[in-house]
Amino acid sequence: MTPRKLFTALAFAEAVTWTLLIAALVAKYAFGNEAFTPIAGGLHGFVFLSYAAVTVFVWVNQKWSAATGVLGVALAVVPWATIPFEKSLDKRGLLEGGWRLGPGGEEPKNFVDKVQAMVLRRPVAAALVAVAGVAVVFLILLWLGPPIPKG
Repeated sequence: MTPRKLFTALAFAEAVTWTLLIAALVAKYAFGNEAFTPIAGGLHGFVFLSYAAVTVFVWVNQKWSAATGVLGVALAVVPWATIPFEKSLDKRGLLEGGWRLGPGGEEPKNFVDKVQAMVLRRPVAAALVAVAGVAVVFLILLWLGPPIPKG
């Protein structure tokens, strides 16, 4: 899985879950059907967090500017904005290449590089930790409740 493939997949998934969430909200407010809202909201929340994590990971690998990286994370809150952002990055060549800190790659130079190198050199363990980390954040957000309180 290249940085481009990973980022493209998460950008698309984030946009798809926006669609599901908006459809669920339309069903809730136009037809009084709230059954789908918690499922779509939870799924979107999980993919949103995953997209943000992948964006930061690819940002580090590709050595994007701070403005590009922050914009990539921030655009997740705008429905469907991740797809044109991904297309723009791809067109400018900012998703080209492999994992620079992977096995046999560059030596890490700072703390962030060292974390990424560790992840790339132990992908199964890192994936388990990443999924667990996203799940913990997701559970905390569920515990805190929806962004707009009921009633």
